[in-house]
Amino acid sequence: MNSVQTTPVQTSEQDAGATITSPGIIGCWSADAAPQTLDKLPTALREINKPIYVLLKDGQHVFSQHGSVHLGTDEPTEDALPLLAYAPVVTPKQLGDMSFCQDHAIRFAYMTGSMANGIASTRLVKAIANAGMLASFGAAGLTLDEIERALKTLDGLGSTAWCANLIHSPNEKGKEDATVDLYLKYKLRLIEASAYLALTPAVVRYRVDGIHRDAEGNIVCPNRIIAKASRIEVATRWFSPPPAKILQQLVANGDITQEQMDLARLVPMAQDLTIEADSGGHTDNRPAITLIPTIIALRDRLMNEYHYNTPLRVGAAGGIATPASAAAAFAMGAAYIATGTVNQACIESGSSDIVRKMLAEAQQADVAMAPAVDMFEMGVKLQVLKRGTLFAMRGNKLYQIYRACNSIDEITQTDRESLEKTIFRAPLAEIWQNTRSFFLARDPGQVSKAEQDPKHKMALMFRWYLGLSSRWANTGEESRQGDFQVWCGPAMGAFNEWSKGSFLEQPNNRKVVTVALNIMYGAAVMTRINMLRNQGITLSAEMTHSAPLETVEIEKHLQ
Repeated sequence: MNSVQTTPVQTSEQDAGATITSPGIIGCWSADAAPQTLDKLPTALREINKPIYVLLKDGQHVFSQHGSVHLGTDEPTEDALPLLAYAPVVTPKQLGDMSFCQDHAIRFAYMTGSMANGIASTRLVKAIANAGMLASFGAAGLTLDEIERALKTLDGLGSTAWCANLIHSPNEKGKEDATVDLYLKYKLRLIEASAYLALTPAVVRYRVDGIHRDAEGNIVCPNRIIAKASRIEVATRWFSPPPAKILQQLVANGDITQEQMDLARLVPMAQDLTIEADSGGHTDNRPAITLIPTIIALRDRLMNEYHYNTPLRVGAAGGIATPASAAAAFAMGAAYIATGTVNQACIESGSSDIVRKMLAEAQQADVAMAPAVDMFEMGVKLQVLKRGTLFAMRGNKLYQIYRACNSIDEITQTDRESLEKTIFRAPLAEIWQNTRSFFLARDPGQVSKAEQDPKHKMALMFRWYLGLSSRWANTGEESRQGDFQVWCGPAMGAFNEWSKGSFLEQPNNRKVVTVALNIMYGAAVMTRINMLRNQGITLSAEMTHSAPLETVEIEKHLQ
């Protein structure tokens, strides 16, 4: 017969840590080797290169990883057993969109994000790139000289895939253009663009530089962008062709030709878009469970509208730091996943050992929102670690004063004393001199504006503290630990809970490749577990917990 039996075979039978509530026989199984008892199922679940067949034999539930299966047969022959459920081979290579891996020449659809100020360091980028995954260098917040040194260092990776960050910098006139000049000079063909509220001539220039048709007439864009967004209107801009007004401006400036402008109208600004759910750093605290399907639906609409020759892809970031969260993102349709905060806790990050210890102790609720240095005057906030530091409270105090006062002179005596004693630890006059010297070297126009606008002068002084607070954290300035600005999302707490009791609980054991492989391998295991669960096989917590493994052990399962 080819029909499937719908009468329950057995209901809620507890057997070796598994509850079997099968809806019926879905086929039959046969093999030369005898099936195994369910107590060996946890090991089998982790052998992801072998399928799992849950069977019924003499009234007992057993399983096998071998044999032949015929689905849709509810009358097994004498030498066959009833098949109640099965989980196919699922490897990390199968998770996400394989075209993402092919286009970027990587092994797994996994990316480490570009945490600013070099937290996503060259060392971290090299480790992830050499392991066959995609890493983005944290160029935001660095000087042009620092970025160029990093580009020279990473140039040694050759054709191995990696990228660097280009961040929207509304308060640093000319910084974006200068960074793009560097990327074009070193022929960096892939960037991660972040914090954009609207597209700028700089990022459009990067995208369309060198665009042409090949011998077959196909449009070739040498430069690709992985964009980041959490809002529909921003995601729409990235998945649309470059704005006509900006293209016309680039033609007028001689940056691109008329022919290149015409070609640019036929391609999206970014083929890949990483949605930013609740995360560390810049975030709108959006829940991934609603954001992912919303942006995927937007992608589908824009694909139909523009009829691109290449598919648009949506990746997921924010809250991803465990096998379960990764499996959930892939199940919802993410083409790839990107991690952030958890990488800062790894030994290759550009952060300090003090911060790594602080992150290892964080729980999911140990985060708060605080002003962002790059968009302070706009009231933009980012998510930071609250446990072990007073930065969030002090940063928010600065913004309250900025909103209430038009100049330093308007600050109350009480607030002034508090600023000089607990936050700045120096007279305000001294802070202004330090601030002035910094901006004279980096952006003299800011000093000129401050001398004409007392409120802008106050903003620059407050940004002095906000900017240094992250650098104190990166360098591990112990005397300033109470002022550490540590970008952190709830995912850090989830990672700590998952790794508790394992070797990854200790900060000095957290290697970025080990973490990445555990997340991807564990996601494959979780996917198989969920497949069995959806067929009525409910496993105990002991059977489903995917404990962290050393890299060498995971690689054995990936061969």
